[in-house]
Amino acid sequence: MSEDSSTSSAKKPNLPRHIAIIMDGNGRWAKNRLMPRFAGHKAGVEAVRSVVENCARKGVEVLTLFAFSSENWRRPAKEVGLLMDLLHSALGREVKRLKENNVQLRFIGDRSAFSEKLQSRLRDGEQETRDNTGLTLVVALNYGGMWDIAHAARLIASRVKDGQVDVQGVDEEMFATYLSVSDLPNPDLFIRTGGEMRISNFLLWQLAYTELYFTETLWPDFNEQTLNEALASFARRQRRFGRTSEQVEQEQGA
Repeated sequence: MSEDSSTSSAKKPNLPRHIAIIMDGNGRWAKNRLMPRFAGHKAGVEAVRSVVENCARKGVEVLTLFAFSSENWRRPAKEVGLLMDLLHSALGREVKRLKENNVQLRFIGDRSAFSEKLQSRLRDGEQETRDNTGLTLVVALNYGGMWDIAHAARLIASRVKDGQVDVQGVDEEMFATYLSVSDLPNPDLFIRTGGEMRISNFLLWQLAYTELYFTETLWPDFNEQTLNEALASFARRQRRFGRTSEQVEQEQGA
């Protein structure tokens, strides 16, 4: 593929370190083709492989994908069962590829609702790739931002009760250390495919200063070109974090 302006923008120093994506539109993609919804989910797996490869090649440090939310259990039982089977089989195929390409795989969310067979495969995937030093791929499963915050609060409350933590020392910085993947940078860029414009209980705390990007592209059609468009949009933005434009420009010129 020839290098276009979007690709050039993506190679600038303001390439996001961490990209978070809600992969929306699998069902609509299948419906548009008069296919069952599950066909869209299978096609979505191919899009995952593509975005992982592209992010790794471009030098993105962390990619977090919202694969199954805590609210997705409300879907028809048959669809949920097929999704669990697809996840299990996809992990069986992809972990070896991730390991060979120096990608570290991690999972966030409440795993207790999954079968022991699937939990075992999740553990194996993390174990087999834990020493990889390239892209960190975080997959959110049975995850919700409110769950993440409540879980952190319970952990802190327990430590306060046991005298391990002084309640006066609980501030934003300390609280964040109890959240999922607190050792990784917060997302710089959030992408949602499928045309919906909401964050749907995804990484609520971590997205506080993240740049948001929404696209009409359905997830199975998300490819290098649409990724480059998102990266180009990010590259044009000025991230101020509460400061003025003048302060940012002065700092960049220093």
